[in-house]
Order: sequence, then structure tokens, then C-alpha cells
Amino acid sequence: MLTNRQIDIFKAIVEEFIETAEPVGSKTLVTKYDLPYSTATIRNEMAALEDEGLLEKTHTSSGRVPSTEGYRYYVENLMDTSIDENLALTIQNAFQVHTLNTEEVIKLSCDVLSRMTNLTTMVLGPEAEKQKLQHIKMFPIDEKSAVAVFITDTGHTENKMFQFDEAVSVSDIQNCCDILNDRLVGTPIVEIVEKMESIKPILAKTVQRHDILFRAFVEAFIKFANENVYFSGKDNLLYQPEFADIEKLRTMMRLLDNSAAFRSIHEGDGALTLQRDSNNSLVWKDDFAVVSSKFHVTKDEVAQLMLVGPSRMDYDKVVNLLKYVSERIEKILRKGEDND
Repeated sequence: MLTNRQIDIFKAIVEEFIETAEPVGSKTLVTKYDLPYSTATIRNEMAALEDEGLLEKTHTSSGRVPSTEGYRYYVENLMDTSIDENLALTIQNAFQVHTLNTEEVIKLSCDVLSRMTNLTTMVLGPEAEKQKLQHIKMFPIDEKSAVAVFITDTGHTENKMFQFDEAVSVSDIQNCCDILNDRLVGTPIVEIVEKMESIKPILAKTVQRHDILFRAFVEAFIKFANENVYFSGKDNLLYQPEFADIEKLRTMMRLLDNSAAFRSIHEGDGALTLQRDSNNSLVWKDDFAVVSSKFHVTKDEVAQLMLVGPSRMDYDKVVNLLKYVSERIEKILRKGEDND
């Protein structure tokens, strides 16, 4: 249990480090934050906060920085839980377009959040292993391209653009879709690629350009099962001092390309998790943090909106923004369902 004086000092250190990315010393706290304590008293309290595991001392300075446990304590106990009215108004204005479909709402949300926070935003769609294929539709654009639409039992719709090396007839496309619908309906998405191998001889007998269509569908199903992710603001990581180390940046970029790793990030070694409620959580690992908020795409289908960045992020702004935007997404999508 921290004293009021320790809370004042700790809160000022967190806010100063978030703003500057520089270790915080006692003189800064006295001059910039006008704390009514002597520098000696502040140094003693900083040492006590370090003993509590909330602060760390860097090797290059006598100042302190928040630890991972410190950030968790700040979010859990000291963070302002209200959203800035101007930010809320900006978000409301961004969603004034009434013709947005689900995909457009999600992309707009990611773009707005990444611009407002200077962090990387991502959406993890519903997990493929929990979905089964319900129907496939394919719409030819010309002889060498088409759009395939996959619909699952949860109501999720995935669109894939096909580019063929050679011309494919409309009848071949239709015959292929008929066979796949007949043989694959009810199959879990993650099992479809394996099941496609048993369908290949049937396609060969019925569809003239079966080899081209087979490869296109296998590739599409692999992506469907593994890449149900949308990103915005990936380049924002380049401007964060924590990722000036090229090796750290490479590690982060590899992680961003692995949706399965993000789904289970709270289970990883060294990860520290804070579950604020049933829909909102934070995870800290190494030098970065992930703030996530769940929202319903349909009645039974849940996705996750995430902000990814350094541990030194503006939690007062980020956590409240993410929760507010995810609630707006759900409200818009629910309204769209009602209109349908």
C-alpha cells in the first residue's frame, strides 16, 4: 500500500517518462511538477518504490524509470478512466458515414487509432479453428481474375482476390465452386486444406483448368486460416526510442506477422497481464505493451482490437480510447444488423 506522498512521486515519474523517454531524477520532479517535498525526501521515496518493484534504476543515469510491474500498478490504481471529450468527438465524426460495411468499419477504426496514438493498431478476427465453412461464392471479373467469398457458420465473410496465370472459363469456376460446396460445407476452416487433397481427383475429372483453381483455393484457405488480421501504423514503431535497436525492431516485426502469437501472448514467458474486465486487458512483455479490447462482429463472432507499442505509452489516453472505439464499432455493426 503506497502512501499519498509515494503516489504523488510515482505518478509524476510515470507521466514524465512517458513524455520524455528519459530517466527521471528528483530535481525534475521538484522543478517541473512542483512537488512539495525536498529532493532528499523524493530520492528516499524513489528508493522505496524501487524496493517495491515499481521503479527501476538505469545503468546510465541516477534517475528512475517505471518497471513493468509499475506500469501495471499505474493502470490498475492511478489511471484516469475518462476519455477526453475532444477525442471522443473526433471519433464520433469519423464514424458519421452510414454506408460502411464491417470491413470498412474495422479498417477505419484502426487508421483513426494509429493516427491518434502514434502506435500500431491491429484487429485479430475470429479464430479460424472455431469456424466451419458454410458456403463459397465466386465472381469472375475477367478471364484471369475473380473474387471468391467464403462464408462461415458464424456469419463471418472473407473476400479473396484470385489472379490466374492463364484464362479460366466461367463454367470452370462455377463447376469448381459447386464441387467445393458439396464436399466442404461443415468442414472446420483449419481442416480444409488437408481435405482439399481428397477432392483434387474429382476436380480433375470435371473442371478443365482444375490445377489453376485448385492452387488458388488452397492458397486462399491457408490465408483465411492464418492471416485474419488487419494492421495500421506499423511504421509508427520506427519512431519509438525503444526500437532504435534494430534487433528489437526485427523481433517486434516478426511478432506482428504471427497472429497466433498475439492470441496467446498473455501465456508467454515473462508476460505480465492485467484483465480490467471481461473485454479489456493489457499485456506487458519485454519492452512493449499490448492493450486489447474485444468487440462483437456478429452476435456469436468476437474479434479483438489491439494497440501495440512500447511499455512507455500514454495509458490514460490509450486504454480509454481503445475501449471507446471498440464500443463504437460494436454499436455501428449492431445497428447495421438491425437495418438488415
